[in-house]
Amino acid sequence: MNYVNLIDELKQRNLISHITNEEMLKKNIENNFIALYCGFDPTEESLHIGHLLPLITLKRFQLKGHTPIVLIGGATSLIGDPSFKEKERLLNFDNKVDLWTANITKQISYFLSSNGATNNVVILNNKKWFEKINILSFLRNIGKHFSINTMINREAVKQRIKRLDQGISFTEFSYNLLQAYDFFILNKKKQVSLQIGGSDQWGNISAGMHLIKRISKKKAYGLTLPLLMKSNGVKFGKTESGTIWLDPKKTTPYKFYQFWKNIEDSDVYKFFKLFTFLDCDEINVREINKYKNNQIIHDKSYLSRYMTRLVHGEENLLSAERITNILFLKNINEIKEFDLQQLKKDGIPSIEVNQIKDLQEALILCSLAQSRTQAKNMIISNAISINTNKVSKQSYTFNDDDKLFNRFTLISRGKKNHCLIYWK
Repeated sequence: MNYVNLIDELKQRNLISHITNEEMLKKNIENNFIALYCGFDPTEESLHIGHLLPLITLKRFQLKGHTPIVLIGGATSLIGDPSFKEKERLLNFDNKVDLWTANITKQISYFLSSNGATNNVVILNNKKWFEKINILSFLRNIGKHFSINTMINREAVKQRIKRLDQGISFTEFSYNLLQAYDFFILNKKKQVSLQIGGSDQWGNISAGMHLIKRISKKKAYGLTLPLLMKSNGVKFGKTESGTIWLDPKKTTPYKFYQFWKNIEDSDVYKFFKLFTFLDCDEINVREINKYKNNQIIHDKSYLSRYMTRLVHGEENLLSAERITNILFLKNINEIKEFDLQQLKKDGIPSIEVNQIKDLQEALILCSLAQSRTQAKNMIISNAISINTNKVSKQSYTFNDDDKLFNRFTLISRGKKNHCLIYWK
C-alpha cells in the first residue's frame, strides 16, 4: 500500500489516539522534513517493552527522512509525572538517575541508529537547561502563561485530587509546566514542531503547544499513541513473572522471544501493524489466511523472530531459537554455553548445587516431583529426560557426560516442565 502521507499510514495501523490540526500537520510533513521528539523519563535502569511503540513510531518518521529527537528526562524524572498515576512516585536521587540515563541512552542509540545518515537520532537531556534556570525567572517568564484553573481541570489532576487518601503534591503538579518548557526549548533550539507520546501525555503535550504559541507565536503539533492493552484486558508488556525489559540483562532475549511467541491469536495481526514495518496490505492478507495451513502459527513465529531481531540483534535471536529447539524440539546438538546462561537467568527454573545423590533427589530439588516415590514412578513411566535423552533407570546417578560445558544439566518432565541444574 502506497500512502500519500505518513499520518495516513499511522491511522491505518491504529497508531493514533489524539492528533492536533491533522490536515496542517499532514501538509507540513508532505512538504518538509521535520524534527519531532518524544521524552523518556529514566525512572528505571532500562526501558521496557511498553516503550517500543513510541520508539518504533519515531523510527517510522526517521525512515521517511524526518529527524527524531529523544529527550531523556534527567531533570523531570526527579519530580515524577502524575499523569494517571494512582499515587505519587518515590523520588529518585541524582546519581541513580544519571546511571539509568546512561543505560537508556545506549538502548535508544542502538534502536534509532541510522548509520551516519543526516537524520540520525539526536539524544538530549533536559537536565542541561533545568540546572541553569532560576526559579524566579521560571515562575515569572513561564508560569505566567498557565492558568491554575486549566491545570486543575486536567483529567489526570482531577482524578488525583478526588482521591482523599492521596491528593497531589505541588512537586508533581508542577510537572506539566516543566514538560511544556521542554517542548518550548526544543522548538526554539532544534526547530522541533511535533511531540509524540502515550495517550496519558496529552495534557503535557497540549501545555507545550500552548507555551510555544504564547511566547514564540509558532504553530506546534501533538500526536499521542494508544494505550496498549492485550485482548485479555492486561496491560501490554506485563506477564505473570513481571515486566518485559529491553535490557537483555533484565529480560533475556529468549524470554523476550517467548513473550511474542505466546501472545493471544486475537492480538497477532494488531501487533503486526503496530510494531512491524511490513506493509498493511501484506498484514491484511496474512490475517485473511490465518486459519489456512496453520498460517497463524507461522505468523507468530515470524513476529517473534522479527521483534527479537529488531530489539536484540541477529546473534541473540539465533540463541533464542536454539533454546526453543532444545526445549520443544529436543535438539541439543547446536546448544552453546551462552544459551544455557540465558536459561539459567530467567528462561526456566534452575538450581545451583555442589552435588546430588541421584536423579530422584534432583527431581525433588527441581520441584518436578514431590517425593522420591513420585520421582521413581516418573522415571519408570519414561517421563524424565536428561539433556533431552530419556532415562528409565530408577537409581540413575549423574556423570560427567551429563554436564554440558562441565556446568549445566537440563532435566525435563514431559514436554513442558524443565529445570536447569548448575553445578558449582
